[in-house]
Amino acid sequence: MSGTERFIVVLLFDGVDLLDVTGPPEVFSLLRREVDDATGYRVVLAGETMDPVTTAAGVRVLPDTTFQEASRKSIDTLLVPGSVEVDAQGRAHALTDPTVVHWVKTLAGRSRRIASVCVGAHLLAAAGLLDGRRATTHWSTAQQLAADHPSIEVDADPIFIRDREVWTGAGITACLDLSLALVAEDFGEAVALRVARQLVMYLKRPSGQSQFSVPIEPVSTTRRMDDLRHYITRNLAEQLTVADLAAHAHVSDRQLTRIFKTELGMTPAAYLESARVEVARNQLESTDDTLERVASACGFNTTATLIRAFRRKLHTTPTEYRNRFRHSGGPVVETPDDDAGRLGGQGAP
Repeated sequence: MSGTERFIVVLLFDGVDLLDVTGPPEVFSLLRREVDDATGYRVVLAGETMDPVTTAAGVRVLPDTTFQEASRKSIDTLLVPGSVEVDAQGRAHALTDPTVVHWVKTLAGRSRRIASVCVGAHLLAAAGLLDGRRATTHWSTAQQLAADHPSIEVDADPIFIRDREVWTGAGITACLDLSLALVAEDFGEAVALRVARQLVMYLKRPSGQSQFSVPIEPVSTTRRMDDLRHYITRNLAEQLTVADLAAHAHVSDRQLTRIFKTELGMTPAAYLESARVEVARNQLESTDDTLERVASACGFNTTATLIRAFRRKLHTTPTEYRNRFRHSGGPVVETPDDDAGRLGGQGAP
């Protein structure tokens, strides 16, 4: 398709997330530096009318065209951003305005390729475009997407997923990763890598979005489960067992497992590991403690156990996590006593 421009339509509507709208065009515009001027993308913002649209950030944006006008053209790529509302408890809920859903469905019929950005996946789902497909969205609304649309295989970890002609991206800066992936498909990875360098980005991130999410979200539980969770938090450094927790709750081991699965959707062991990883995350972000000290304080027997838990839960290592998220100080250099050596010596995956 050399020598042609690909026509890209980005949907625009009140309350839309600003970066979802502006991020992809920024990536596509940088392509001009890397390819012949006769090639690349032509990006337009489409709204229901030509009136300014107020984004979630409060910034007003002007559409280039209307949904109706865009529907009369052949579209190479339809980009669908999203919007959320946040309740009093700080929980995000993706919004799906029926008018926007109607135009998503209409414009998708004119498009070679469709991509959602962040919670825009909920609009694709409401339009029936994700039925029977695997998809992702921002980790904070993944459960909502799965509950509202059981026919979709929701995977909250990948930065983006491609299922045939439909792409879905995570949030929020993942719109840049998704856009780079589209560039790689259209013009090759070498060109996409050059664009990524201009953005000072990885062409492919080393891990998924689970490392940015909150492993243990606030949940509504019974008083007995609240007591158990507080007991676990107070005694994380101890080698807690199912028998210990059952004795504290005055129930049998089997009944304890049943309680955890019913109220939290996981086994006691899985909850313990998640709680320990969460505390370890906080220590890695805010202290210079060694991995041995972090592992001991969080109830992991060895640093190898800590590393395996991080790989399972966050798809990264403690050292990689600290280098990325530590509040202050320079990067940590791995040593034979750190992740690399322990992994080799212990044979961890």
